[in-house]
Amino acid sequence: MLKYFIKRILLLIPTLIGVTLISFLLLNITPGGPIEQKIQQIQMAQEAGGANFGVSEEVIEGLKKQYGFDKPVHVRYGIWLKNLIRFDFGKSFSFEEPAVDVILERIPISLQFGLISFLLIYLICVPLGVLKAVKDGSRFDHLTSVVLIVLYSIPPLMLGILLRNFFANPSYFDFFPLQGAFSDNYEYMSFGEKILDRIHHFILPLLCYMIGSFTALTFLMKNSLLDEVKLDYVRTARAKGLSERIVVYKHALRNALIPIATSFGSFLGIFLAGSIIIEEIFNIHGMGQLSYTALLQRDYNISMGIIFLSSLFLLLGRLISDFLYVLVDPRIDFR
Repeated sequence: MLKYFIKRILLLIPTLIGVTLISFLLLNITPGGPIEQKIQQIQMAQEAGGANFGVSEEVIEGLKKQYGFDKPVHVRYGIWLKNLIRFDFGKSFSFEEPAVDVILERIPISLQFGLISFLLIYLICVPLGVLKAVKDGSRFDHLTSVVLIVLYSIPPLMLGILLRNFFANPSYFDFFPLQGAFSDNYEYMSFGEKILDRIHHFILPLLCYMIGSFTALTFLMKNSLLDEVKLDYVRTARAKGLSERIVVYKHALRNALIPIATSFGSFLGIFLAGSIIIEEIFNIHGMGQLSYTALLQRDYNISMGIIFLSSLFLLLGRLISDFLYVLVDPRIDFR
């Protein structure tokens, strides 16, 4: 098994190179890059001043050299890859500062949302799925299934707008802030007040973050446990006179958790968790909003930094899922 994980770790390098190479090429062939945007800004400034001299070739060449576009795309990718070893994503075209600083500034907000939603989803969905399996076919099972399906069918955009209009609106229920992740006077608050202020701002966005994940995980837990209790070893445990509680919670539950454990590796994704729609609705400056802004403004360095980090965490998460799979089920042996 050790050899398997060593191979997987070594495979991370060519996989990351392949992902970043394709992304780099796609971003660079997309029209409307920083050079075109600067040229457009110059032309608009000339028109506003009552003149239109155009942009000379010398200015265009100067812009290309300034932004590093005076070299072929494969040479630029090689330079970017070399700088990556030093964790240098280059300078942001739109923020005029190192791209890594811009990304690291947004990660804490998304990390808070991702970590809290991850914990709440698993702490609620796993016990709920087990309870639904134990009470399969009961009124509780049917009622919770209807509620979960209804929640799953609500688009996050619509839910976010409804929550803002009804629970952050003085005309209805002004219970929560309209936008942002903290209040304007946040830095002057005490530690306890800061925690309460964060919670107050996080409730509505967190509902939008989590609502679509409840259904899939709950039904996965329920169906996995129902499949286990039908197997022969469970029938044998019952035949020995063991109580239903011991049969379900001691024998069947561990094996039923195997599909759940395989998704635990996704916890690394919380470092870059972000929803463009939700962060735009609630004006939260997280990774989702940053990704959207970088793509609109063709900020290649920020986009490449986010793609690299997202791919790295995703691949490491897959590796951790395999490791957890072995811990939950010792019968698994990776060769």
